[in-house]
This record gives sequence, C-alpha cells and structure tokens, in this order.
Amino acid sequence: MFTGIVQACLSVKSMETKPGLTTLGIPMLPVLGDDLQIGASVAVDGVCLTVCRMEGDMAYFDAMVETLRKTTLGNLEEGKHVNVERSMKAGDEIGGHILSGHVMTTATIVKVETSENNRAVTFQVDPSWMKYIFPKGFVALDGCSLTLVDVDKEEGTFSVYFIPETLRLTVFGSKGLGDTVNVEIDAQTQAIVDTVENVLQDRLKETVQSLLAAGAIDLS
Repeated sequence: MFTGIVQACLSVKSMETKPGLTTLGIPMLPVLGDDLQIGASVAVDGVCLTVCRMEGDMAYFDAMVETLRKTTLGNLEEGKHVNVERSMKAGDEIGGHILSGHVMTTATIVKVETSENNRAVTFQVDPSWMKYIFPKGFVALDGCSLTLVDVDKEEGTFSVYFIPETLRLTVFGSKGLGDTVNVEIDAQTQAIVDTVENVLQDRLKETVQSLLAAGAIDLS
C-alpha cells in the first residue's frame, strides 16, 4: 500500500529489454535505499513493482508485458525521471490517500495554464472512467495523490493544480502537452459508485418485472 506522497524523483539509469519483460534499474541509494530488500514493493510512477535485484546503489524491477502495455512504463527510456514512493509502514502518516499501485488507465495532458505560483493542468481520460471522477475528489496521477478541481464529464476532462513544491519534487515539473500519466482511481469512490449503480439497476429490473406481471406495460 502507498499514500500518494512522492518521496523522490529519480532517473531510470538502465533498461534491459527481453521478450515480454523489461527490467528497470533505479538508483535508490542513498535517497530511499535504507533497509530496502529484495521483494519489497515500490511505486514507480504509481505502478507497484517488486525489487528483484540489488547491486550497489541500484535497485532493479521487472515489469511484465501487461504492465508495459497498460501503463506509461512501456514508453520509458533511459535517463527519464520517475516518481518513486516506498510502501507505507504501520504508523506512517498518510498525507495523501490510500493507494494500491494498481493503475487503471492512463490520461493525456490537453491543457497547461501557468501562473506565478501554481500550474493548472487539464487531463483527458477515456469517458468510461469519468463516473468515478468528481470535483474535490481524489485521484492518483503517476503515483501522486491529487485533489480534482474542474471536471467536465462530457469532454472526459479534469483539472488539478500543482503548487511549486509538487512541481519541484515530482515529474510534473517537466510534464507538458501531449504527455501521458498513469491513473489510479480512488478505491473507495469506485466501490461506492459501482454499488449505487448496481442497486439502481436491480431496482429498475424489479420495477419493470412488476409492471409486466401486473399488465401495466405490454412489450408485444
């Protein structure tokens, strides 16, 4: 589990590509390497990966073909920076919101507005995901917990604001128009929306069946 508070923005130093598998090498020491062990979970741009090897200050992570296909990790190149967060421990402060590191989809930056002290960025996502996106709700973008501001369900867009500190500490300081990000929808929001949707569908079916039985409607 993760909190969506990015701990470091680190460079991908190596990428080893094999059929159906890419191994990422990221220098976790000394920034985030204390007590890091093989088998530990680390969020890389919001994707939960497992440490499979450690050499010197480097930690290596295997990304399977499904992960590469469904997330932005499939477009990574050596030298690119990624958001990194180690898994939370019992007693850690939860400054963002609970995340699993399981990316649902990706979004594309379609608008950037920069003012003196912050930056407003608008993202576009597949419309099917917009039912989980509400103003003042939560979303994780590249593993960064953010609060939604403007939401346009018809256009499939939503906006978030970045303060200078977030831009300085994360990959969003270098993101621009056309760039894509990993999206993890808030699990609690998704559960509530799906439950309400299922209940309403069941009630509608029951109502139609009752009307048919009573002869109130005729489908012949």
